Amino acid sequence: MEWALAIDLGTSGPKVGLVSADGRVLGGPTEPTGLFLLPHGGCEQDPDEWWRAVAAAARRVTRSHPDEASRIVAVGVTAQWSGTVPVGADLRPLSRAIIWLDHRGAGQVRRVIRGPIRVYGYGIGKALRWIRLTGGAPPKAGKDPIAHMMWLRDERPDIYERTRVFLEPKDYLNLVLTGRAVATFDSVALYWLTDNRNLDGIHYDRGLVRLSGLDPGKLPELVRATDVVGPLLPGPAHDLGIPAGIPVVGGTPDVHSAALGAGAVRDYAAHLYLGTSSWLSCHVPFKKTDVARNLGSLPSPLPGRYLVIGTQESAGVCLEYLGRLLLPERDRSAALAELNAAALRAPAGSGGLIFTPWLQGERAPVEDASLRGGFFNQSLDTSRDEVIRSVFEGVALNTRWLLEAVEHFTRKRLDPLVIVGGGAQSDLWCRIHADVLGRTVRRTADPIQVNVRGAGLLALAALGRLGLDDIADRVPLADTFNPDLGPAGTYDPAYATFRRVHRAVRRVYARLRPA
Repeated sequence: MEWALAIDLGTSGPKVGLVSADGRVLGGPTEPTGLFLLPHGGCEQDPDEWWRAVAAAARRVTRSHPDEASRIVAVGVTAQWSGTVPVGADLRPLSRAIIWLDHRGAGQVRRVIRGPIRVYGYGIGKALRWIRLTGGAPPKAGKDPIAHMMWLRDERPDIYERTRVFLEPKDYLNLVLTGRAVATFDSVALYWLTDNRNLDGIHYDRGLVRLSGLDPGKLPELVRATDVVGPLLPGPAHDLGIPAGIPVVGGTPDVHSAALGAGAVRDYAAHLYLGTSSWLSCHVPFKKTDVARNLGSLPSPLPGRYLVIGTQESAGVCLEYLGRLLLPERDRSAALAELNAAALRAPAGSGGLIFTPWLQGERAPVEDASLRGGFFNQSLDTSRDEVIRSVFEGVALNTRWLLEAVEHFTRKRLDPLVIVGGGAQSDLWCRIHADVLGRTVRRTADPIQVNVRGAGLLALAALGRLGLDDIADRVPLADTFNPDLGPAGTYDPAYATFRRVHRAVRRVYARLRPA
């Protein structure tokens, strides 16, 4: 039995596991990393801390499974998407990484996308060019790498000038592993600088690069997710506790690896990820853009395939935030377990309490960085348990809105949905999603390891140890949650109210946080 060492760098920290071609995962818990919240929407992490945590997690796994570790044939990496690491001439980071929650570059993006005649804030000519070539356009919220790079250019010119190459978090880890600075066709999509019409020949478009005002010499070389980037270097091999020279595969961002780890590799096979953030995604056989709902089909790690991705900014982070407020003395795991137990005691519908989970704005089905979370219809009769359950339900209500948008995009009813991620460990949350969405929800075995599994299976497939089409059959499913008509009847009016709340408060938030 051959194994891949799979590295999954999440926002809360990395997980590392060993993955076999039959979908088995031998892994450990997350190694935590810190988050730096800065004024004016800044959010950063330390790349050196990333690597220390990755190495510690890898050594723990390889020491626990020495026989399997001796049969590692590939290294595969996945990581949080939409981040930026400025790398200098010595191939070291010049500053902390700017991650997907950072929106300091919103002003730079808005200046670039505007034009004399605008639709949804975009100059028509510019929007049409971006959509035709890339499948989307830089979001106005300024949370994508194109915004990060422009912000560094304008606000940190010393760092920008010394930058040799800007890399996504996944691609930065590949640089550490191999010494080679490259990006994959899928990871670079949120630079919004590539022509994605020919999936076999994705390349930077000179016109888009010129429009952005960025230096093309600071952009990474492009490869496929299934390409071997290079052999594992001796230094990082020692840190990880495995031999040098093992092939390191290009890998893919977390949204894409979750699709693979959920077995959702066939067209219209959908998966729902519940982690710090949340997303709903499926492969589609076409390139298409829905500007109104902020959806588009972007390159998949599977050759010749597109992936439609609807991202919800805040999911599990809502519960973590609530845990810090209500249970500050508990560690993260104990707090989440206590919140889950409290939500079980409350009735479906939380006594009419509505929670909006927009703690850091929203991406889809509306892009609006000014939105914020809140509780609506709270009274003196509202219990603590109802407050807690409403957070579980609010995330699911927002997901129903997202599901409607993705189904409008695909023109398909997406049923069943495979649910994965740390939030999927909660039976209650899986059941709430089934009832709110009115869809059968299937949970994979070990759902928290979905990205590890996806990264490992992709690496093994890249080396020919299994076929890419075989991935769907290598993912074990553990549980099925069918929608219950009783709670579903409660959630239909709750969803209608949820949508009305958004219409009522969006302009209030826009006044509180003007662009």
